[in-house]
Amino acid sequence: MVDVLGLVETRLRMAFGEPDARAAVTFLGTERIEVLRFRDGELLRYATLGMSRAPMNDPVTVVADPVRGPRAELVLTLRGGRGADTDKVLRPLAVLAASPQVEGVVVTPGNSLDVGEPLWPGAAFSAVLVAEPGGLVEDLELDDPMDPVRFFPLLPMTANEAAWKRVRGAGALQERWLQAGTDLRDPLRAAVGLTD
Repeated sequence: MVDVLGLVETRLRMAFGEPDARAAVTFLGTERIEVLRFRDGELLRYATLGMSRAPMNDPVTVVADPVRGPRAELVLTLRGGRGADTDKVLRPLAVLAASPQVEGVVVTPGNSLDVGEPLWPGAAFSAVLVAEPGGLVEDLELDDPMDPVRFFPLLPMTANEAAWKRVRGAGALQERWLQAGTDLRDPLRAAVGLTD
């Protein structure tokens, strides 16, 4: 049997170096999810480890395939030293990573994921936008017939941004962020202007 999580951790270390902190969370009825923190200058990268243990399966599927299906991990990048206690994001990230097991969610680019509370104390964000994988961490190919593990960057959204995204779509929100020069890694950023 392939040690998927061992391969995932190796890929994360190749991309970001050695983690300087890690935490584990277990939810009732789920496998353990770890969150690793990597420091890169002023950047803090938080990556889940455990979501890819099993493939994500559509909740309407009668029998879940234990081998085939999309696999993923989540990566959140924030600027440190801004006075925000971003390390408290570990539990919310683990909640998001457990959502395929708990709620049958199949995470894909353009999805909104919401934890229903601030991502860290005082954060203006309770939701994230799932971005396209491949930029920060290359997909991890696994032996056939298993699908590769994809590493999805997460972009924090304010409540107004999340509502606007539901109406206009992920592409429109990302375009608005781009036009405004929004620093999506700033844990203290304000919502982008959304009026036309």
